[in-house]
Amino acid sequence: MEYVYAALLLHNSGKKITEKNITAVLKAAGINADASRVKALIAALEGVNIEEAIAQAAVPITAPAPVEAAPAAEEKKKEEKKEEAEETGMEGLSALFG
Repeated sequence: MEYVYAALLLHNSGKKITEKNITAVLKAAGINADASRVKALIAALEGVNIEEAIAQAAVPITAPAPVEAAPAAEEKKKEEKKEEAEETGMEGLSALFG
């Protein structure tokens, strides 16, 4: 996967996607590049319009739900249930002692 990321990084920065450049990016990331995998990637990308491929693979991005909202809502529900249980318990107790 890191080989593909290297190619995307090069493409995004406007650099040519060559064996030398892929190897340099991988080396900069601390990865020992396998020459045969680099060659295979270059061959696989030959004739591919990367912008078009990205557009076809892109998934619409939606805003994530607020992280704090879900736990807060759950806490509120738990608190309500706890209060309800306490009220029910007290009513039962008062029924015993009239």
